[in-house]
Amino acid sequence: MTNPFSAPSPLPFSLPPFADITDDDYRPGFEAGFAEQRAEIGAITGDPAAPTFENTIVALERSGRLLARVEAVFGNKSSSDSSDETNALELELAPAFAAHADAIRLDPLLFARIRAVYDTLGTEATAHLDPEEVYLVERYHSEFSRAGAGLGDDDKERLRDLNSLLSTLTTRFEKNLLADTNDLAVLVDDAAELDGLDDDTIASLAAAAAERGQSGYLITLYLFTGHPLLASLTNRDLRARIMAASRARGSRGGENDNRQILLDIVKLRAERAALLGFETHAAYVTAGETAKSPEAVRDLLARLAPPAAENARVEEAALQEIAEQDHAFSGRIEAHDWAFYTEKVRSATYDFDASAMRPYFEAERVLRDGVFFAASGLYGLTFAERPDLVAYHPEARVFEVGDADGSPVGLYLLDLYTRDSKRGGAWMNPLVSQSALLEPLPVVVNNLNVPKPPAGSPTLLTLDEVTTLFHEFGHALHGLLARVGYPHFSGTNVDRDFVEFPSQVNEMWILWPEVLENYAVHHVTGDRMPEELVAKLLAAEGFNQGFETSEYLAAALLDQAWHSLTFEQASELGSVDDVAAFEARALAAVGLDNPAVPTRYSSTYFAHTFAGGYDAGYYSYIWSEVLDADTVEWFGENGGLTRAGGARFRERLLGVGGSKDPQEAYRDFRGRDAVVEPLLVRRRLV
Repeated sequence: MTNPFSAPSPLPFSLPPFADITDDDYRPGFEAGFAEQRAEIGAITGDPAAPTFENTIVALERSGRLLARVEAVFGNKSSSDSSDETNALELELAPAFAAHADAIRLDPLLFARIRAVYDTLGTEATAHLDPEEVYLVERYHSEFSRAGAGLGDDDKERLRDLNSLLSTLTTRFEKNLLADTNDLAVLVDDAAELDGLDDDTIASLAAAAAERGQSGYLITLYLFTGHPLLASLTNRDLRARIMAASRARGSRGGENDNRQILLDIVKLRAERAALLGFETHAAYVTAGETAKSPEAVRDLLARLAPPAAENARVEEAALQEIAEQDHAFSGRIEAHDWAFYTEKVRSATYDFDASAMRPYFEAERVLRDGVFFAASGLYGLTFAERPDLVAYHPEARVFEVGDADGSPVGLYLLDLYTRDSKRGGAWMNPLVSQSALLEPLPVVVNNLNVPKPPAGSPTLLTLDEVTTLFHEFGHALHGLLARVGYPHFSGTNVDRDFVEFPSQVNEMWILWPEVLENYAVHHVTGDRMPEELVAKLLAAEGFNQGFETSEYLAAALLDQAWHSLTFEQASELGSVDDVAAFEARALAAVGLDNPAVPTRYSSTYFAHTFAGGYDAGYYSYIWSEVLDADTVEWFGENGGLTRAGGARFRERLLGVGGSKDPQEAYRDFRGRDAVVEPLLVRRRLV
């Protein structure tokens, strides 16, 4: 095969040769990658020599290099710049991916060799292995066991069918959601309806409409329930239209309806869990995470939900009181009113207007003098843009990252703007995964969905968008700074309920005085953000925590509810009308069924759990936030933004990737297990 994937990239840092890659290259690349890895696995299982770490585990780590190259590029392409061709190919290949993975994980000869090496741990035969290598053997044995390697032939065949069906359904869920999100964008004809928005925002909405060949102003939807513009729009009817469109995604009937798909996913996941010896899918998932059991997850969420719901009710009363002073308002506070009157209460109580910060958050300044500046202060990193290196899209930029001593660290790509071909939300992907065995340095990409302003206008970020950029860059730092021996442990390849921890920690630097002072500069006047504005923000930080905690917990508990069904219980859900009814019951059961505080993601557009790999794992954000809040306290006690603190965090947490038990890594950094009290204080739950 001769195509851009047939050999390792000759470009710096093995950056994929995007200029040479076309949609026609993916199919032959995948076909050749599947065949090559099957042959490599055959060579391992056919080796007449007794199984050893080198001829089994290391050989397995070396396998699949061609497939990994294609998969990394295609996975990013299908998420950030999809086309009809890539969408169709992804749907077509989903069962092939599942079949290929099963052919490896369910191979009895391969598992027998892994188990043979595992059984020699602690003996003279493996005494030469370092701790990472011992952990690698343990992880392979655990992962293959949990994947069903020890099942009988008939059960393996059913497991293959289940995995194939699930791969197709989760891919279809994501594609339906993207299509429905685009279809439901709200078109506004009259600029008068946009009262409350600034001129730059209105211009960006006009540009979004023009890009689709429409006249007027186009409000594209965000992944979560609601929309940031709800905080500013004075027109209540338009706010209601936006909220209704957001909440309708995937549940309107027609070809993009996700209700039957998610019911099928829930049922098949429950059946697979039972086949693998677990009562529920939640039990299956958490057994492989730091939580270890759904009971541990429920214990944490149940501790947080009642005070969060009570805080939200107090906040709602305050909103109702101020809304009733508005002559245009009547009735009760509804979901589409919450953000708008929250800003009014915040302004009245704290004299703080979040929109006043936006002129100080020009995107390029935030990136270079905020995000990069903090990383330099902590870790000594340098960032130099490489316009000579071609990315996968004209809007994606490439930066070379260097260390304090001048040595290279890797490449960082940033794709900031929203477009119809990009799925919602924000994320980090590795394009090249670091390991001493195969690739010495990493290449990672951050994708966001910031509305693009008209040509010649500055990109001004909201505080939420600044937070997202710092958060996703925390993932990027994890991918860039991990230095492991084997690709299985590269970068963010850690337990799902630990992966959000470094990214959440990185958010602390947004308002750290020396960082904020460096990047929060008015894009016209050049003035620093006034200290009194920052003080008002800090004073108001605790406000609306009831809402924010409740909407998140509602989604996390909804995810747990779907995946805590046994196979028999899941089988009883047969009608698409069961989706809304189940969701209502699940939220009522935990006291988070306040109509004014909708769940952050409703089931039919809950991409994290039905398409994004967070199934029974959306709790991970709050689980990781326990560690995050505890770590923020540590940095505060140890000098804040210092190279010494950064070196400790880099060496003992970011740097180890997935090469040691996450809880052990945390204890190594903190000197003890995390405690929950800092989180309770932060969330105003005590």
